[in-house]
Amino acid sequence: MSSTQPPHHYAIILYPGFQALDIFGPLDILNIIAISHPNLTISLLSSTLDPVSTILPSSSSPTFGQSITPTHTFSSPPKDIDVLLVPGGFGSRDPEIVKPAVEFIAKIYPSLKWLLTICTGSVVAAKSGVLNGKKATTYKRMLEWGAREGPEVKWVQKGRWVEDGNVWSSSGIAAGIDLMYAWVAHVYGEEVSKGVADASEYVRRGRDDDPFAERWKDE
Repeated sequence: MSSTQPPHHYAIILYPGFQALDIFGPLDILNIIAISHPNLTISLLSSTLDPVSTILPSSSSPTFGQSITPTHTFSSPPKDIDVLLVPGGFGSRDPEIVKPAVEFIAKIYPSLKWLLTICTGSVVAAKSGVLNGKKATTYKRMLEWGAREGPEVKWVQKGRWVEDGNVWSSSGIAAGIDLMYAWVAHVYGEEVSKGVADASEYVRRGRDDDPFAERWKDE
């Protein structure tokens, strides 16, 4: 368990084309923890307060997706955010879509206790410069792209998740769930993390359990 005080205020970055599981996998773990920690707060941030969809504006299937309504805008964020989660998704690959998020991450990072990125959310964070000189990983199928977008990041080719100080990053999509369980064990204790995983009937994967690094290596 971390020697620092557990966080109180969580926040999630939203942008069009975010990956649903990147958010809802880790968030469901926090939902369960919040049952026994009723002082937790969650904020959802985007460019506007309009609902944000998993669908890209240019999608050929414009009606199949889900939307989340933000609670705050990047220009008027809540105070005292402890933990910021940054998802990946198809939208992360569009510079114009993620530009407001990139600028917000650069601004808020110095005051955060932890920055958690899921899938290509690490590339969004890398664009802000806050990962420069740090170890991080991302969706292995997009690792070369991540290296181009964040050339000063120490990208890790194999790893279900990677931690470097207060920055934790995961590999692709479902790996964010394993990152969150590991992070929960670090912050709240292994007993809490195991209890939530068992209650969810989820089998956790370890940091080095990353077969997809090999699977996507040559694509």
